[in-house]
Amino acid sequence: MTKVGIEKMAFFTSGYYIGMDELAKSRQEDPNKYKIGIGQMQQSVIPASQDVVTLAANASDRILTAADKEKITMVVFGTETGVDNSKAASMYLQELLGLRKEARAFEVKQACYGATAGVQMAIDYLTLHPDEKVLVIGADIARYGLQTAGEVTQGGGAVSMLLSTNPKIVEFEGKSSFHSENIMDFWRPLYKKEAVVDGHYSTNVYIDFFSKTFDDFQTKYSMTVNDFKAFAFHLPYTKMGLKALKTILPESNNVDGLLSEFEASKKYSAEVGNLYTGSLYLSLMSLIANSKTLQVGDRIGLFSYGSGAQGEFFSAKVIADDEARTVIKNQVDELLAKRDSLTTPEYENMYTESLTADSNDHQNDSLPDTAKFTFGGVKNDKRLYKRFGEIIE
Repeated sequence: MTKVGIEKMAFFTSGYYIGMDELAKSRQEDPNKYKIGIGQMQQSVIPASQDVVTLAANASDRILTAADKEKITMVVFGTETGVDNSKAASMYLQELLGLRKEARAFEVKQACYGATAGVQMAIDYLTLHPDEKVLVIGADIARYGLQTAGEVTQGGGAVSMLLSTNPKIVEFEGKSSFHSENIMDFWRPLYKKEAVVDGHYSTNVYIDFFSKTFDDFQTKYSMTVNDFKAFAFHLPYTKMGLKALKTILPESNNVDGLLSEFEASKKYSAEVGNLYTGSLYLSLMSLIANSKTLQVGDRIGLFSYGSGAQGEFFSAKVIADDEARTVIKNQVDELLAKRDSLTTPEYENMYTESLTADSNDHQNDSLPDTAKFTFGGVKNDKRLYKRFGEIIE
């Protein structure tokens, strides 16, 4: 059977964040409500100079070589923060990265599940085309509104994954279980830029879908929780993944080990916030980078959830050796360490400005952005992108 998995992966977020101590103080809340109750320490804030296209381009640029680009014949962009109701974000990305034109390039939307849909399509495609590579993106900007119940679960960024038959990080086993239903736990109408959510209901549905898919997985493949060294979860907030994990801990003979691995998997999400489609894969990166005990050959379980709702549980084997894990850890740690913290007024101004960033003719020049790719504004209803500060014609 053809081996298919992730050969390379990278993460990118903006250079700004707000700390939960600062946000809690300004909202007259106990900081522990955010830091312990939700499990959030910091939250990335995305300025008007970044959108999902530039977040994805900046992430992908960290890993793709010229040789990789020649091999990529499919680009799947998972997002629920699309920049156009018709044109896929992958088209802009393809141009920014200089990818070959002899490729399929499209966008996938199903709330936070989009990138996983892309991964599963890539697995099938590469099984039939083993000499090619597929670029899968999970990029989003999570917005619930200022001074709302969901404000503390905002965030944004992009995870870029290069899938191939020469995996260096994880190898997918081709084993999966999924469940879908038409459920109104979270949605975003076309006329809104901020989500509509029933938070408690969504949490209950998330846990229910995890139980359904994991139970079905165990039945289909004659496995139990004890066949897994660790689990990575979609983490809109880190406590949600922990709630799901706790439902299966009574069946485990390695409770402390699974809890320790979960701590490793949530580290980056606690510092970035909600990535929607990229969340599960940032959790995977965090697990690979920060686990003290994970070894090559260990099996991990991955739970993907997209409100509305689609859930999927699937398995993978760890391929990353110490060197590969160090590369991921250094990449993300350095990126997060370079961010600037914002006061609440600065965060609110940046948030408000970003809501109108892609309407009417304008240029985004209000603050410096040192990222290689930035969103330059809109002219004649066409999006403008910059490379090192220069408009790409």
